Amino acid sequence: MTTRAPFLFFLIITLTARSQTIGIRNWDALYRDDWLVHPVQQKAVVYKIDDKNIVLFNGLVKRVFRLSPNVVCTDFKNMITGQQLIRAVMPEAVIVINEKTYNIGGLYGQKEKAYLLPASIDSFSNNPNDFQFISYTTGEIKPFVNWNYNGWWASNTKQPTGKILSLMFRHNSDELKHIIVKVHYAIYDGIPLIAKWVTIENGGASSFKINRVKNEVLALVEEESAVVGKPEHMQKQQGIYVETNYAFNNAMRYEISDQTTHWKTDSSYTSQVNYYYDTPCILEVYPDKAPGIELKPGELFTSVRSFELLMDSYDRERRGLSIRKMYRTIAPWTTANPIFMHLVSKNDEEVAQAIDQCAATGYEALILSFGSHINMEDSSAANIARWKKNAQYAHSKGIKIGGYSLFSSRRISDEDDVINPVTGKPGGAFFENAPCFGSRWGLAYRDKIKYFFSQTGFDIWENDGPYPGDVCASTSHPGHSGLDDSQWRQMEIQKELYKWLNEKGVYINAPDWYFLDGTHKIAIGYREVNFSLPRENQKILNRQNIFDGTWEKTPSMGWGFVPLTRYQGGGPEAVLEPLSEHLKDYEQLMMQYYGAGVQACYRGPRLYDTDLTRLTVIEVISWYKKYRDILNSDIIHLRRADGRDWDGILHVNPNLKTKGLLMLYNPLKEKITRTIKVPLYYSGLKSAVSIREKEGRRRLLHMTRKYEIELSFTIEPESYTWFVIE
Repeated sequence: MTTRAPFLFFLIITLTARSQTIGIRNWDALYRDDWLVHPVQQKAVVYKIDDKNIVLFNGLVKRVFRLSPNVVCTDFKNMITGQQLIRAVMPEAVIVINEKTYNIGGLYGQKEKAYLLPASIDSFSNNPNDFQFISYTTGEIKPFVNWNYNGWWASNTKQPTGKILSLMFRHNSDELKHIIVKVHYAIYDGIPLIAKWVTIENGGASSFKINRVKNEVLALVEEESAVVGKPEHMQKQQGIYVETNYAFNNAMRYEISDQTTHWKTDSSYTSQVNYYYDTPCILEVYPDKAPGIELKPGELFTSVRSFELLMDSYDRERRGLSIRKMYRTIAPWTTANPIFMHLVSKNDEEVAQAIDQCAATGYEALILSFGSHINMEDSSAANIARWKKNAQYAHSKGIKIGGYSLFSSRRISDEDDVINPVTGKPGGAFFENAPCFGSRWGLAYRDKIKYFFSQTGFDIWENDGPYPGDVCASTSHPGHSGLDDSQWRQMEIQKELYKWLNEKGVYINAPDWYFLDGTHKIAIGYREVNFSLPRENQKILNRQNIFDGTWEKTPSMGWGFVPLTRYQGGGPEAVLEPLSEHLKDYEQLMMQYYGAGVQACYRGPRLYDTDLTRLTVIEVISWYKKYRDILNSDIIHLRRADGRDWDGILHVNPNLKTKGLLMLYNPLKEKITRTIKVPLYYSGLKSAVSIREKEGRRRLLHMTRKYEIELSFTIEPESYTWFVIE
């Protein structure tokens, strides 16, 4: 039989360009090690080569700026592959103020837009109508969120390191001279990643309106050559992956949630192959629905942050590994992964019983699920005292506690709901009705959530909503002025709340892609009604969900779902209760999730009903904790579950003693014996491999030149096995 071949990455690239000496012998030094396997020794630096040029460099990526007569990016190079991304100079940013468009930086005079020759830059000139470069500062990277680790069982507890370059611009006109624009770059240690954002400060005496901010504008080399064809039909540049902290779509995937990446054509690029100049070759980053931001005297506006990750492969697994490494680096809180139960409760006695069961089985946290009797919006003294007592009891047992709170898909009132700009009435939101976060109710909701957590000592917030970018046409809501700024202002309120909670040590399960502003976990991606299907179906579907939902997300970034009681329909064949009567299915569902490093919402009134059930849960949790480090490491996707043959995943981590853990499943009703090739390149192993099945005897296998081992295994019907690799 055949297996999915791994991507093999051999980097032996000799680059020959010379550079000025700045403590680095050669900008284009021989790159010997794979940054996804071995730590990169070169640290990020910002260095001024001469009076005209400044460089960002970390061994993996290089970005060069010409400072005079105005600032432009002249070099954006992937040091791993040698790919040059820049084909033409562009402004550093573009802002629209009071309906007028201004370039931030920029030079003019490039005639051939297919490539940029360094020797030609000296002949370029600036435009006095643009914002002009004044000065720059450098410094160490500071975290965007001051994460309070608070013992959340994270695989990375360190904030990222690197350097920041901030370029300051002013305009020469009297009308705009009080506006200070800064373009900020952050280059990170150990990863081919540069972040960029823009700040605008109003130093004048009157307000002005920011209609749009393009914090990134790049004329990139095109990905393909198509004589005819529209931009939407052509391949975009794959050498760069861009992600910003302005994403939402309830899709559980960033690329679909992205609200800021725009690929444009360039009619001034007259030598392109496309007959109608329709090649998508300009990258612009800005939110679509965030115009009309009034900036008052003394206020500071901060744009979205774009994180630009350079890619060295088309391989899906390697690209996913790069994105996952990015998240582990810039948002370390996403590596936190507590073991939690989802309790459906009617009274405090049931909460205490669930806490006791969590403590007895090794669970680490309890979340009161939707449908429970918790109400975080009740700020009365009695309610606060009640939940403070529950939290104190949980903490006395070593259990963290949290609860569910609904924001969206509910109707509050005509005065507080988002107003449809078409009808001028409530309705038309993502879930038809939803409150506006900028309404009086929305602002009070924010304050009530903060009050609840600050007074009760709760540890986890499971937030259902806000959902994707509902705009609001109300002009009476105190949190926004009108339709134009409604999405932006609501997002600001929401992000501030997430950041506040994160910095207080609260763990956040959120419904959308808000990771870069402090949330910890999102749904892995599943269809809820599937949990009314028979357990036999659910096991396969859950493994498919895990397989599909971990290409760009780390295991800790997604939650799954295991309803212990009836959920959205289904008969006795769909539920796990009574647990003791379906113990084999219960145990395998736990092993599937814990074996993937993915926490699931085990939703029901209890974790066990008999001693045998309790011992089974303890056994699984103890196994997970023993192998927690490797199970929370990267996943290599081997074979997706299809019910026809074996399926499985491989965890790898070159920085651990346990380099790999292999999970294999047999969905068939008969025992199977198979021989497969296991790709171990990303484990960091190079020759001999020590491997054992479960807690059995170790044996020695030798890798091929493709970093693979050949492994034979036998699995009982409708069961699983696992192997430890060292």
